[in-house]
Amino acid sequence: MAEVIDLAGKLIACPSVTPADAGAMGVLADALSDAGFAVTRLTNGEAPDGPIENLFATRGSGGRHLAFAGHTDVVPPGAGWTSDPFAPEIRGDLLYGRGAVDMKGAIAAFVAAAAETVDEAGQLSLVITGDEEGPATFGTVALMAWMAANGIRPDLILVGEPTSSQRFGDTVKIGRRGSVNMVIEVAGTQGHVAYPHLADNPVPRLVKALAALDAWTIDGGDDWFQPSNLEITSVDVGNPATNVIPATATARINIRFNAQQTGQGLIDRVQAIVGEGVSVTGRISGEAFLTQPGELSTLVAEAIAAETGLTPEFSTTGGTSDARFLSRIAPTVEFGLINATMHKLDEAVAVADLHALQRIYARIIRAAAAG
Repeated sequence: MAEVIDLAGKLIACPSVTPADAGAMGVLADALSDAGFAVTRLTNGEAPDGPIENLFATRGSGGRHLAFAGHTDVVPPGAGWTSDPFAPEIRGDLLYGRGAVDMKGAIAAFVAAAAETVDEAGQLSLVITGDEEGPATFGTVALMAWMAANGIRPDLILVGEPTSSQRFGDTVKIGRRGSVNMVIEVAGTQGHVAYPHLADNPVPRLVKALAALDAWTIDGGDDWFQPSNLEITSVDVGNPATNVIPATATARINIRFNAQQTGQGLIDRVQAIVGEGVSVTGRISGEAFLTQPGELSTLVAEAIAAETGLTPEFSTTGGTSDARFLSRIAPTVEFGLINATMHKLDEAVAVADLHALQRIYARIIRAAAAG
């Protein structure tokens, strides 16, 4: 039987900075095998974005199929930690280590919950990737392709991202905004600043294009999403000289968008706004999604209320997660630990919250099987 603090510590001890696995999937596979799961480990992709270690585990059959999704990869720890970020340490009431919150703690809690519900759970699976914090090229998308090829399709999906904000249990994510990055480039003709008639300065045209984009109100939001927002993240001409008109001027923008928009639609709209003679290249990180409040969100909220006394808020705020992919195949919501220290120095989770999360996940497992 998995003990949540012990398993969380073993996972934290693996320095699994994307795309490295560093033994994390082996630790998880052993714990899942002990809990009665059939474990399949997959290696996907190649350099520079891979190879990536992924894992699928399943137990039981018949009835509703609940899948838990998560990631064992973490962001680089950075310098300045009080203790070794990959040497889990309990100080006071907190467990410290990179990944404690995002999201090795939640994985440990779910595995521990699964271990205690062997006789009460229906069909249960875990979809675990080592490529969520990075480009996500060979992670959950590759696992989904493998699942489809093997005829595996969950009915409900719970993602263990750290959704809680001020208090553990206060927020459940039922959707996320999409994200699209674009490079805007204006070509000109290099020349001497004293002879502008012999050159073509691209900078004023880029500035005009950016001004038009900055003035653009994409939408007004809706009941579940805030308005889509465009941010200019970089402007560059690559010009170290003071007396040279540059040959090109480039800007980068990011749009975080709600479910009224699509990534490709926004790329097309930006091209129309900046006009001919301006190049727009876009890369869609993920589309927006919304799981309308219903059976799954109610099931999760009731489990939270039973353990914490809180009625969680249903929210779509924050960045992207792998739920943007998983929501294509089944209703998907996210619930996990308090996110205050994720990606920060001295990332830490309250030991009591890990135990409470295990109990909540166990309630969700039982309720999904009973339904």
